[in-house]
Amino acid sequence: MPAGGLSDPERPRARRRDYEKILQTLENRWKRRPPDRGRMLQEVVDALWDGFGGQVYSWCGFYIPGPDGRELILGPCRDKPACSPIALHGVCGRAFLSREPQVVEDVRALGSAYVACDPEDRSEIAIPVAGVDGKVFAVLDVDARESGAFDEEDRRWLERIVKLLGRTPPPRI
Repeated sequence: MPAGGLSDPERPRARRRDYEKILQTLENRWKRRPPDRGRMLQEVVDALWDGFGGQVYSWCGFYIPGPDGRELILGPCRDKPACSPIALHGVCGRAFLSREPQVVEDVRALGSAYVACDPEDRSEIAIPVAGVDGKVFAVLDVDARESGAFDEEDRRWLERIVKLLGRTPPPRI
């Protein structure tokens, strides 16, 4: 039996219909308002947390590259504070540098390559978010207390959701 005493059929999981609902809600909301990347990042976090927080997810948020590009700084998140800034050697840093999603079944296996903000977390998924210019401007990071909480279905749906963010214009400075 997995940690927590739940057999696989009983273990809470993100479901396709839940992801579909979240994606549709965000698409509808964003059609009605001019794009604002900061607001949209927060809306993604809120929608994912409302759908999965406390059941599947133990934490959900975005990390944004720091000004020098050598660290990531905490952006919108739920439901508790997290480490910030973080070095690029962790799961989010690997997603940022490689521009590839990272799905980690058991973070304990990463040893010193894991940035442990919450020692109770056991699995993590990090999805890079690239703009139309191809440059990664954020990393969606989701943690769970159960090992193996994330799989390829989670990766595909989260990529679909953050892909919408990539179409937004960068903030004006």
